[in-house]
Amino acid sequence: MSSIDTAKGRMSPSTCWLCKIFRAEENGISSKVSLEEVLQWSQSFEKLVTSKYGPVIYKTYLKTEHSDENIEFWLACEAYKKITSQRKRISMAKKLFTSYIQPQAPKEINIDSPVRKAIIRNIQEPTQSCFDEAQRIIYMHMERDSYPRFLDSTFYQNLKHSLQNNGSNSMVN
Repeated sequence: MSSIDTAKGRMSPSTCWLCKIFRAEENGISSKVSLEEVLQWSQSFEKLVTSKYGPVIYKTYLKTEHSDENIEFWLACEAYKKITSQRKRISMAKKLFTSYIQPQAPKEINIDSPVRKAIIRNIQEPTQSCFDEAQRIIYMHMERDSYPRFLDSTFYQNLKHSLQNNGSNSMVN
C-alpha cells in the first residue's frame, strides 16, 4: 500500500509524518494529562502556557504551523529570568540571541526592529529583563493568532474528546 490513499487523495495515518508526530506526543503526554487541565486551556492562553503539559502539547501543535520557535523562545525567556548568576545569564543571553533574535537566526522570531536593536545594544551586559519586550510581543502573537486556531484544531479537539470518552476528570492511566 502506498503512503497516499488514492481513493481519498490523503496520506494514510501510518505514513503521514504529521500523524506520527501527534501519535508520539499523545502516547507520552495524553496518558498523563487530565481532562480538567485540557479544559482549562480553553479558558485563557495564560492557563495553557502555565499548565503542566500545556506548553508541550501547544508546541506540538505549533510545529504544524511552523511556528514552534515562538513557544520555545517564550519558555526560554521564562527560564532566563530565573537565572541569578551573571556569568550564566550572559551565556544564556548569547544563546537566546543567536538562536532567536539575530537576523537570519535558525529559529528567528518575528519582532520589530526597535526591539531587536534594543536587545543588540544590551546583549553585552544583559539584565534579567532584557528580553521582556520581545517575550511580550511573542506572547501576544501566540495569544492572538495561533492560540485560537489551536483551540479549534482537530489536534486539541481529539485530545479533549478522547479524555472525555474515557470519562476521566483525573489522571488517565
